[in-house]
Amino acid sequence: MIVWLYAGFLLFVFVMLALDLGVFNRKAHVIGTVEALAWTAFWVSLSLVFSTVVYYIYEHDWLGAASSSSRHILNGRQAALQYITGYLIEESLSVDNMVVIALVFAHFGIPTRYQHRVLFWGILGALVMRGAMIAAGTTLLSRFEWILYVFGALLLYTAVKIAFVGDEKPDPDKNPLVRLARRVFHVTTELHGTHFIIKRGGKNHVTLLFIVLLVVESSDVIFAVDSIPAVIAVTRDPFLVFTSNIFAILGLRSLYFALAGMVEQFRYLKPSLVVLLAFVGVKLIIEHWYAIPTSVSLLVVLGILSVGVVASLIDLRRNPAIRKQVEDITQAAEEMAVMTFRHAKRIVVLFMGSTVLVVGVALLFLPGPAFVVIPVGLAILATEFVWARRILNRMKKEARHFISGVEKDIEEGDEKK
Repeated sequence: MIVWLYAGFLLFVFVMLALDLGVFNRKAHVIGTVEALAWTAFWVSLSLVFSTVVYYIYEHDWLGAASSSSRHILNGRQAALQYITGYLIEESLSVDNMVVIALVFAHFGIPTRYQHRVLFWGILGALVMRGAMIAAGTTLLSRFEWILYVFGALLLYTAVKIAFVGDEKPDPDKNPLVRLARRVFHVTTELHGTHFIIKRGGKNHVTLLFIVLLVVESSDVIFAVDSIPAVIAVTRDPFLVFTSNIFAILGLRSLYFALAGMVEQFRYLKPSLVVLLAFVGVKLIIEHWYAIPTSVSLLVVLGILSVGVVASLIDLRRNPAIRKQVEDITQAAEEMAVMTFRHAKRIVVLFMGSTVLVVGVALLFLPGPAFVVIPVGLAILATEFVWARRILNRMKKEARHFISGVEKDIEEGDEKK
């Protein structure tokens, strides 16, 4: 029965993504700092609110979520703490991914107004690939306990590599997926708006934007190799690992447009990530002898990230050029509240108006005043959406035309009498 939990969660994610692309970002445009921060606040708030949903799911064992846990039955508090800790770890480790994505866009010269489309479709690929990797990782753990040491060693290796070797800048042209695509498909070397595939000379060609999408997807897989074991160090429950991963990806996409250009200026953020990776790696390795409580892990993770962020902000204040960027972001954050309210209002209007409209359409086939309910639904939607306003105006015009025709027929009938 737990499969219905996954189905419900995926349906919710797809609905939110459909609203994102089909309503709020239907037209390609440059996403400014204010809008990016507003969306980041929205996704982070939604992620934290979901922890309440997790609490009730596991506290009341809805659809067998708690009893199907791979190790022991989780109560609501334990599940919520594990989810939040996993989410924070995943979100913080995604910072490096954000830098790589920025380098990929710069390498291919992708304009800012098209980047949102790439990241949007990248999420759909991440849903599939991360789901498969999480299923494989948790299945291996349930059968082979010694995999814990492999995951722990992998995280420690990554921490050492970041600390002493540094990051290697990606070379997208050497990416195996890019090479394969260039062998299998006809590839254009230029952009064609937001299109991934075009028809040229009677043949389908993949555009440069499609190649960039492949590179972004492959980079996500590489980072998932580290981040998924890190979350598994906190929880073995596949549903909690999956949901925390997906919410972190959704938030990362918005955060990218706000902070991508400044991430490398946060000097002490990367050392904090090294400590974080080392902590979860050690946690995995010593778990057989001593299991660190989830509440302690959450406090440690918050402490590590807080020190890294605060130290970086103090350092940034000493740099006049960077201080100006920080001030701009602070000002944008003040404007963000207004935009967040506007987005929330549009979502509420869409939900209410659509519900009334669906009821009105149903009344066309059932007894009821459909001719009254449908315009009410459109009127609600018309307060925020142009397409609904146009349909409503068209209906008003047709109604006036119909009424004038009826009045003319009545007048003609009176004259004949």
